[in-house]
Amino acid sequence: MFGGRLYRYVAKDFIKHAVQKRCFALRTPRNVGVLFVPEKEAWVIERLGKFYKTLRPGLNFCIPFFDRIAYVQSLKEVAIEIPDQSAITSDNVVLHLNGVLFLKVKDPYLASYGVAEADFAITQLAQTTMRSEIGKITLDNVFKEREALNHQIVRVLGKAAEPWGIECLRYEIRDIQLPQKIKEAMQMQVEAERRKRAAILESEGQRESAINRAEGMKRSQVLASEGERIQITNKATGEAEAVRRLAESRAEAVRLVAAAIEEKHGASAVQLAVAEQYIEAFSGLAKQTNTILLPSQTGDIASMVAQALAIFKAVDSHGEAQGAGSPGPSNGASTSPTKKSKLAPPVLPSSSKSNGHISEIVSSPTDSMEPPASDKSLDDR
Repeated sequence: MFGGRLYRYVAKDFIKHAVQKRCFALRTPRNVGVLFVPEKEAWVIERLGKFYKTLRPGLNFCIPFFDRIAYVQSLKEVAIEIPDQSAITSDNVVLHLNGVLFLKVKDPYLASYGVAEADFAITQLAQTTMRSEIGKITLDNVFKEREALNHQIVRVLGKAAEPWGIECLRYEIRDIQLPQKIKEAMQMQVEAERRKRAAILESEGQRESAINRAEGMKRSQVLASEGERIQITNKATGEAEAVRRLAESRAEAVRLVAAAIEEKHGASAVQLAVAEQYIEAFSGLAKQTNTILLPSQTGDIASMVAQALAIFKAVDSHGEAQGAGSPGPSNGASTSPTKKSKLAPPVLPSSSKSNGHISEIVSSPTDSMEPPASDKSLDDR
């Protein structure tokens, strides 16, 4: 009989300590009258089976045999592992989740007498709250709004655990397991998204490359046009300068010719030069077999021929006159040139034509030439 009573006492004490351990309570020490409560602990004292007071850390006194230490509550923060559970999202996807809940005892009296097996109650409440919150959102939002989901679970748990004297600090979803088909679909979606981004980046690179090439071509064309414009401007400036200088040289030549004409016998010299150029031009035309000469006076050919012959004879006679004025070899004395009052114009024999016209006698350009008045020799002149 004594053994049975001892067995019942030991079993009852073991069960009590097990329940106290699950209720975040530590092993209760025996009341020896003088008690030292450790820091971050709270001892619940019962006197004659009724709640009497809560001992705080430090030195405390109790009456042995009358006062009993019923519960020892830890005021430290405790982490409770929430086991795996299944939850269905709003788009009918089954998920398997687990997490960790962090809490601490805020009121030792309520934690001791408000609920039995407080950790079990908190675990069940956390699972049901998480299942309820998961059912309100879709699968994509589970990953996007994970932090918001944790805060929502903590808010619901804190409100429900307040009558138990327990404060829920935070909740963290640890693992989220998806069905295999959902994983494969998400993997394909991720790969498609990456291919899309790669294609977008490639197209953007091609666009930037095309823009750069167009900008380079535009710049090169602008520079080429600028160079061409400068070249044309320089060429036009050079041509204008050349024309200006040619005009200046011609003007200077005309001025010199005009000044020479104003001198003595200048007009005769001009007439002689014109006659020489006229004869040279006609002689050049005669050398070309494919050249046809059209006279300016097609109705008076005899006049044109007589005019050309008169010019030739006048030039020839002028050369003989210059040769006759050369100095003698023996005495070295200079002989005076033959003085003429005026060179007689050559007379061509008259030729009768069908129309009965008599050919005109054309004066040579040198008809008006007169010998110099001085007695100097032609060589000195």
